[in-house]
Amino acid sequence: RDVTGQLPRDGVWTAVLKFGIAAGKVTFKHLVEVPGSVLNQFSMDEHEGFFRIATTYGEMWSGDSVSNVFIFDADGHAQGSVTGLAPGERIFSARFQGDTGYIVTFRQVDPLFVIDLSNPSAPRVLGELKIPGWSDYLHPVDGKHLLGLGKAATDEGVVQGVKVALFDVSDPTNPTEKYSMVLGDRGTESEATHDHKAFLFHQPTNLLVFPLTLREIAHKDGMSEEERQWAYGELAMDGAAVLYLGESGFEHRGYVSHMPVP
Repeated sequence: RDVTGQLPRDGVWTAVLKFGIAAGKVTFKHLVEVPGSVLNQFSMDEHEGFFRIATTYGEMWSGDSVSNVFIFDADGHAQGSVTGLAPGERIFSARFQGDTGYIVTFRQVDPLFVIDLSNPSAPRVLGELKIPGWSDYLHPVDGKHLLGLGKAATDEGVVQGVKVALFDVSDPTNPTEKYSMVLGDRGTESEATHDHKAFLFHQPTNLLVFPLTLREIAHKDGMSEEERQWAYGELAMDGAAVLYLGESGFEHRGYVSHMPVP
């Protein structure tokens, strides 16, 4: 069964090989090929004998990219797919959680797609949320909420500071951004946006901790809105940010600076 959406072979395709390991022996099981490239380990998942994989096919900056989710059974036979998501964008983060998949794409705004995977032969998009910016990392809190860490952006797609958000996905047909907080100005970065091991959410205390290189614009008052959105901040702190997730949103508890004391 063809689940690739008839995407041409002249672009990038990804090959996934499955091996069996038993009694000290390694045996080759099968190979599957899907159109597009894979972002990271969170773009692949196995659940109840089915392999799910999210890809972006084509080039975002040439405008011909699309994102997809493909499903195969334990023997490598194609089952179903969702293709053609977010034309002209690429996947910035993905997460599979049981019978649900979450995909974040971006070019100018950040669509968060909620995908129903309960029927491997007929996966479907349930809901979509469009907001400026994007999440590089999605962290499941429970079955109803996701934490997102990434970048804020203007409505025109101009990248700003580091953004942390709490998404409410209790209604998969209508995902919402419940809370958010932006740290720093343009140029602010966090190692946790591309290394999930640098991100800590301690659920018993609702504390978030992640590394942060904080840059802030020193004299915003004298700038126009246009100048402010394009200006890079000056280094204000290099270390870690500590936030608390409360009933009314995120609270900034402080920074742990690693900068030398003058």
